[in-house]
Amino acid sequence: MVKRLAQKHGPLMFHQSGGCCDGSAPMCYPAGEFRVGGQDVLLGHISDAIPVWMGAAQFEFWRHTQLTIDVVPGRGAGFSLEGPEGVRFIVRSRVFSDEEAAVLDSAPSPLLGSAHPSATE
Repeated sequence: MVKRLAQKHGPLMFHQSGGCCDGSAPMCYPAGEFRVGGQDVLLGHISDAIPVWMGAAQFEFWRHTQLTIDVVPGRGAGFSLEGPEGVRFIVRSRVFSDEEAAVLDSAPSPLLGSAHPSATE
């Protein structure tokens, strides 16, 4: 699905929404269309090219949880690119093991939107 969306819309980005009108869903946008804030955390990349962001307050809640963005049949969120495709992105999660959590606790702090160039791509 991300390949199809990238072919249609160009470079992409994700932001894990924190609620409100779109619930708590991973939202897919053309890169740069969603303005990443200084308190957004870069979680990682899909296919090494699509940044995935989350608000810092929400990140603190999910910090010890592995998040996987998946796609399932259904109606997507109104602002996310997959909406017209008949699918929606969801997050699947699992709590990290004690060993994984220890490695994460010793890792450098995550990058915030204010310090990362892809925030403005």
